[in-house]
Amino acid sequence: MMAQGTQTPDDEGAATPRPRARSRAARTRTAATTGQEPTATAAEPTAAPEAPEPTEPAGPQLPSPAPQQAPRAPRAPRARQRVAVVIPAKDESRRIAATVRSAKAIPHVDLVLVVDDGSEDNTQHVAREAGAVVVRHSHNRGKAAAMETGAAVVAMRDAPDRLPRVLLFIDGDLGETAVNTAPLVPPVVEGHTDLAIALIPPQPGAGGRGIVVGAARRAIQSMTGWTPTQPLSGMRCLTREAFEAATPLARGWGVETGMTIDLLRRGFRVVEVPCDLRHRASGTDLKGQLHRAAQYRDVQLAVNARRVRSAAGAVKRKVTPAPGPQTHR
Repeated sequence: MMAQGTQTPDDEGAATPRPRARSRAARTRTAATTGQEPTATAAEPTAAPEAPEPTEPAGPQLPSPAPQQAPRAPRAPRARQRVAVVIPAKDESRRIAATVRSAKAIPHVDLVLVVDDGSEDNTQHVAREAGAVVVRHSHNRGKAAAMETGAAVVAMRDAPDRLPRVLLFIDGDLGETAVNTAPLVPPVVEGHTDLAIALIPPQPGAGGRGIVVGAARRAIQSMTGWTPTQPLSGMRCLTREAFEAATPLARGWGVETGMTIDLLRRGFRVVEVPCDLRHRASGTDLKGQLHRAAQYRDVQLAVNARRVRSAAGAVKRKVTPAPGPQTHR
């Protein structure tokens, strides 16, 4: 993260006696021309300018994650910041109630929203009875669409005279451990980062061999310079500004990889935070293998789309002539 430079007061002229006082109108015209505040005129010399205060040395600079834009400066802490939990869910009637009740216990959370993405069970009714606000897709549209729907509904509920809510996306199968995503909130609310990603401990019964994770990790590193530990983690807390910068989201299971690449390349700050979470892991059966195959396909689609976009932008910058000096006839 590159620290912003500290501005010092403009140097003032040497203190010399003024030969005569100018009129108020003349002083006003001078101030309008120079952009400086008008100063009182007097026969005696003006006081000598004060020496500028020494500036504190900038903190350690991190390598820029994106060649296109410089990293963003830290934000001021967000006073009384509210958080909305958005839970995309499909056929999660068994676990969604526990997930909703647990998420409501997260500090700063005042809204828990479940997006039922075309479930064929009673997910929407169970979630509503547990205290969540529920919106429903008439058919399955995928996780990215559910996230975008949830963020849009939260925006409609944000008060115009208050800060927009921070968005915390979690999976519907976390159950009672959903409250353990709470460590993702403070770094964002306090202005230390723009996106916080959960680092999840190894899950019992997981049958993956790390192929998809490795592919996503290498792609993010090659395109941004940052190497994530868990690039596919879906538990994420981010500001409204960061979410809008990441839209439109990558489709399917490439949403997390695409979001990370897009935000880093735009200069947003990303951190990973350990969270003690438990969710339903994909096994080694045929269903689990098909799931990982779909993950790999969607990750590659998201990465290749961004590589093409980056290459097209580079070509456009090369062929677009630089604006020359303007001449006036």
